[in-house]
Amino acid sequence: MFQLVEFFSRNRNFIFFVLLEVFSFWLIVQNNSYWSATYFNTSNYYVAKVLTVSNSIREYAHLREINENLAQENLKLNSLVARLQEQNPVNAPAGYKPDSVFASRFEFIVSKVIMSETSRPNNYITIDKGSAEGIRPGMGVISATGVVGKVKLCSEHYSVVTSILHSQFMVSSRLVRSGEIGPVRWLSKDPTVISMMDVSRYKKVIRGDSAVTSNFNSVFPPGIMVGTVRKVTIRPDQTFYDIDLNVATDFASLSYVYVVQNNLQPEQEALQKPLDEERR
Repeated sequence: MFQLVEFFSRNRNFIFFVLLEVFSFWLIVQNNSYWSATYFNTSNYYVAKVLTVSNSIREYAHLREINENLAQENLKLNSLVARLQEQNPVNAPAGYKPDSVFASRFEFIVSKVIMSETSRPNNYITIDKGSAEGIRPGMGVISATGVVGKVKLCSEHYSVVTSILHSQFMVSSRLVRSGEIGPVRWLSKDPTVISMMDVSRYKKVIRGDSAVTSNFNSVFPPGIMVGTVRKVTIRPDQTFYDIDLNVATDFASLSYVYVVQNNLQPEQEALQKPLDEERR
């Protein structure tokens, strides 16, 4: 307290000068319409600037919460879209009625990406959910924009996902316009380009056409984006196109993914297992 009094005593002349300046400025603004309007406009401008910066900081601080809410919304939309697509399958003949249990077989678990690779020959992703959340190896993983990969390993609270940017990963896909089906595999070193194979050269393939997951797999719901046709080439001695696709998922900015749980997959695999053993 003594130091504070000493400070004011030592600087009393300067403080008195500042108070007089402020009082003079107040008198000018109050008694002069031009300076009053100028002060009003200037103060409003800077107040608006401060509020804008303050709102930006507040929005940035809540960005994580906003992303989590969006992930939950996407979770609901994925479930709804998967169910509607199973209830009204593309090209189904009149009179076809899907089994209600089959139509609602897909459920989703939202998870956060904590590590993602794109520069290796075989890339993996690590997510923050594991066996404690019901995740098990073999489950499909998608993002808000397309296919991501398949679960390879699980611990209690983490899982490792084989990325679609892995040389051994393949997913059965369908071109939307032509209806042609073929496997998609990563054959290049470019993390934005994947290849579609086994599409007949006698079919019409359009650049920009979408490739989505086909009905011929039990890991992903049908209709999930895989990529769009980037380039179509053909060699004289080949009967199939060489098709490059732009990858639908942006792995550089991947933050949340959805693990696909097919509730009927164990039943389907148990039914098909004797056939696999017979073919060996």
